[in-house]
Amino acid sequence: MQRRIALSLGLVLGLALLAAHGQVHAQSPSPATAPEPALGDPMPDRILTLANGVTVNADIAYSVIPGYRPIILDLYRPAAQAGPLPLILYIHGGGWANGHTRQSGAFSDFPAVLADLSARGYVVASLEYRLSKEAPFPAAIDDVRTAIRFLRANAARFGLDGGKVAVWGGSAGGQLAALAALQCGGAPTGEDKSNPGQSDCVQAGAGWYGVYDFATMPQAIAGAENAYLDCVKPDCPADRVRAASPAAHVDAKDPPMLLIHGTDDKVVPAAQSQQLAATLKAAHVPVTLEIIPGVGHSWIGADAAATRAASLRALDLTFRFFDTQLKGRK
Repeated sequence: MQRRIALSLGLVLGLALLAAHGQVHAQSPSPATAPEPALGDPMPDRILTLANGVTVNADIAYSVIPGYRPIILDLYRPAAQAGPLPLILYIHGGGWANGHTRQSGAFSDFPAVLADLSARGYVVASLEYRLSKEAPFPAAIDDVRTAIRFLRANAARFGLDGGKVAVWGGSAGGQLAALAALQCGGAPTGEDKSNPGQSDCVQAGAGWYGVYDFATMPQAIAGAENAYLDCVKPDCPADRVRAASPAAHVDAKDPPMLLIHGTDDKVVPAAQSQQLAATLKAAHVPVTLEIIPGVGHSWIGADAAATRAASLRALDLTFRFFDTQLKGRK
């Protein structure tokens, strides 16, 4: 009897040890299956709350093209949201070859910057796009337009007003933002033609130190331009250079634009913004041009104080521009 009890206790103890090491699976739940390959992403939405109460839906896939990674965006929404809000899309820089949604210039916490903008009463999207070594022009601008259509198609889900949309970007993102603002409409192009019933036109655009005319750009960033355009300047086809140049698409129907540049920019000369501003004015398109003295690309100045002052000045001008264009504030 005692031996039988000892054997039973030993068996129970052994099973407990096996279970603890994951070797007994009788009680494990059966995984769910589908009748065909399940290609969706069942991971719950990753929603973060920042200090000011703004929520961020991180890594929303807005475009899935066979052969490429899912292309994503982060979406910022204010804590107290009554009704649909204007939408602002931020497009990052990085020479069309680098960068990501959470970085801009010298701002050490750019998500906090975007959250501050959202707290003013906006839905803010910060976009990834295909980089030049993944797919050259026009892939990146196709992605931007796909994102605009996607967000408009999901306006009710995200609480945004599809009739009040602005684009904003810096450097390469400035070129993409300006191109999206100045050339729009028509049927979707590129590999992702989803949401064809939605417009990709916007109501305002802001560019920081962007390339706006590839034909007049010096050779300062030749390698980045060549990879993006998929040709070698100055031997690129003229129609391809024109297609990628926002200044070549200006007409009287374009939305109001804000252009900001530094006088000492050695990467993209301030003449790029000055030239585009002159072209917009000639077409009677509302444009605000601000040239910040003593700073270069990414608002980098002679010291940290100068860099900070220029960065904050550009940010204030940009936020007030959006308030005026999307909310009618002076």
